[in-house]
Amino acid sequence: MCSNCDYTIHGRHHHFGWDNSFVPAQRVAPGSTIEFQCLDSSGGQLKSDSTVGDIAALDFGQINPVTGPIFVEGAEPGDALKVTIEAFKPSGFGWTANIPGFGLLADDFKEPALNIWKYDATSLEPALFGKNGRVPLKPFAGTIGNAPAEKGLHSVVPPRRVGGNLDIRDLAAGTTLYLPVEVAGALFSVGDTHAAQGDGEVCGTAIESPMDVVLKLDLVKDARLKMPRFTTPGPVTRHLDAKGYEVTTGIGPDLMTGAREAVAQMVDLLAASHKLDPVEAYMLASVCGDLRISEIVDMPNWVVSFYFPRCVFE
Repeated sequence: MCSNCDYTIHGRHHHFGWDNSFVPAQRVAPGSTIEFQCLDSSGGQLKSDSTVGDIAALDFGQINPVTGPIFVEGAEPGDALKVTIEAFKPSGFGWTANIPGFGLLADDFKEPALNIWKYDATSLEPALFGKNGRVPLKPFAGTIGNAPAEKGLHSVVPPRRVGGNLDIRDLAAGTTLYLPVEVAGALFSVGDTHAAQGDGEVCGTAIESPMDVVLKLDLVKDARLKMPRFTTPGPVTRHLDAKGYEVTTGIGPDLMTGAREAVAQMVDLLAASHKLDPVEAYMLASVCGDLRISEIVDMPNWVVSFYFPRCVFE
């Protein structure tokens, strides 16, 4: 429990998808600090003793639960919800999976795969991967947002202008996030917590890990914010930078094709250099490698790069 929090929202107060008719789990005043108990993105279906056979049994109707919603008093359409991300309380357990039909290289990796992670929830020392890999950790919430104005139930999978499944690795402790408000009260929810992820989450999953999140919710009246924006407290990749990077590229007239090419080349490089099964390399790239647009003006070809931190194996 959070001794300095105004409220604790327990994990049983979760929902699937976004719907502005959901009954709030709590009504709060602006400036309230709240601890959210968040399930992992499988909704507890995958556990520390799960095997790859459990991937086929996943109930996708129970995927990506979010805790909430929270009705913030005084929030109105046109305002922005200011979310100060204060702390994470990790669980020490996580998983990464290749789920057939999902991910940037879904056409290349059609069989399920699963890696179970155990990490020190207190020290957050790099998590072991196989015999030689050590993945630096940076907890964050993958899904964080407000309810949309459009009526009805909406999938949690695609992100929206009010937030949602943003999967931005830098929404970590110390960051301040601003979200457009489209409905009275904002109806804020959070979940899909990760212990680590690369920019792009290329295989479709990160180190999916249940944990508690402490947030402060406040209002910026009449902000007229078009899309989410955020402010970080400092450098965002210092947990990865120490040993430099291996970098592959994809070059051509389509950014998605370039992204696939850059990632595919990195998978091949990691598999060959570290004697990994290609799907293991793919999942590893997803949890700590970063996709970047390196060039987008020299038409007709653009450059997409994929950065893999050398500290994982050094």
